[in-house]
Amino acid sequence: MIVITGATGQLGSRIVEHVLQRVPAGQVGVSVQDPAKAAHLAERGVRVRRGDFTEPATLAHAFEGAERVLVVSAAIRGPGGLTANLAAIDAARDAGVRRILYTSHQASSPRSLFPAQLTHAASEEHLLATGVPFTSLRNGFYTSTIGYYLGAALETGRFAVPADGPFSWTAHDDLAEVAAVALAEEGVLDGITPPLTAPETLDFEAVAAVVSELTGRTISRVVVGDDEWKAAAVEAGVPEAAAEFTLGMFRAARRGEFAVTDPTLEKVIGRPATPARTVIAGMLDR
Repeated sequence: MIVITGATGQLGSRIVEHVLQRVPAGQVGVSVQDPAKAAHLAERGVRVRRGDFTEPATLAHAFEGAERVLVVSAAIRGPGGLTANLAAIDAARDAGVRRILYTSHQASSPRSLFPAQLTHAASEEHLLATGVPFTSLRNGFYTSTIGYYLGAALETGRFAVPADGPFSWTAHDDLAEVAAVALAEEGVLDGITPPLTAPETLDFEAVAAVVSELTGRTISRVVVGDDEWKAAAVEAGVPEAAAEFTLGMFRAARRGEFAVTDPTLEKVIGRPATPARTVIAGMLDR
């Protein structure tokens, strides 16, 4: 049996759908915090069980009988995120799985300027120490992140954000398909993968140009100083810790941490990756 965590989330839900195109529903299980939100999967024959990374005792039941478990990294900032990931990895190991898969990031490093990458690096180190065969999916930067800034840009005509650098913008659906292939087909991806990215990188100036072309409006890119941007974010109601976390993303980008592409994703899914322009166009159509 394959068990997928976070199966009602933005990435996990897509992974489940791609897995079900390859594996009978009776061989698929999901671990979710709220089983009621996965009732539609249960109706299709998927095993639905409650599993919460912050309540490790629930994971033994959620992972029971699994040969492969996909740990979708916890959406928790700070030390709690690492604690949650390690609990899920340990539970998969204790369940006797033959392979643990983990959703990491292409910039995973203990020296990254973006705190999320420190969590991924420590989670990968723990994976290696389990002694269980594993696949760490080093996902490219989610294109959907642009959506956090798109609304303000359309309202003001400006992407007013800190200095950045190129991002390896990659579509959720493409990354979900890679994960599904790795879950369903033994030997496709082993250990720490190459960066799983689309072939193009864009900084926010290039993103502004794309949005301008798609909308027929002039959307400019304005560089805002780190301190000024943080102060404005906090004044707008963003918790200070969250604002500082996001600043780490921009600091890492201008150091070139996300300016990486690799053909592995396209090779695994057997088609061209979805361009950032296509994803942005979809955001604008909503």
